[in-house]
Amino acid sequence: MKVLVACVGNIFLGDDGFGTAVAQRLAARNLPGGAVVRDFGIRGLDLAYALLNPWDLVLLVDACPRGGDPGTIYVIEPEIPQPGPAPYPHEDPHDMNPLAMLSTVHAMGGAQNPILIVGCEPGDLGGEEGRLGLTPAVEAAVDEAIAVIENLLSQFARGQSLSMCASPFLEKSSN
Repeated sequence: MKVLVACVGNIFLGDDGFGTAVAQRLAARNLPGGAVVRDFGIRGLDLAYALLNPWDLVLLVDACPRGGDPGTIYVIEPEIPQPGPAPYPHEDPHDMNPLAMLSTVHAMGGAQNPILIVGCEPGDLGGEEGRLGLTPAVEAAVDEAIAVIENLLSQFARGQSLSMCASPFLEKSSN
């Protein structure tokens, strides 16, 4: 089984560093199914190229503002937006908009594999000045996210469908 746990975020923007914090803690763990954990930070182009590889499952870990309480964990099955006219519509190769990146990968012939987003509701994204470190609510949610990820991986390795693996967290979304 080839599974990628792709963690993204900007550590200089407070809770946007959630994915990186998850990657740091997951690196020391033996994950079910031999999943590969990679911290992409804000390197969107690197993520796009990694997603061109054939994966049985991709878990994208990121801060996801959805209007809930800070620290709320979500599992989202994203609808991949239709690609724009250019294969990479961003001027900044370090820009990290996960849905735009998935659209780009789709335009390049990738993203044919199941993708779930394991997200966390941020409390503070640092504003214009930026901010290092996670808020207490998001810091506390890192271990919960790891438990959700390990559960998803275990169930997926046993052959359960993604919708069964993610219950009760799974949402379908175009956001």
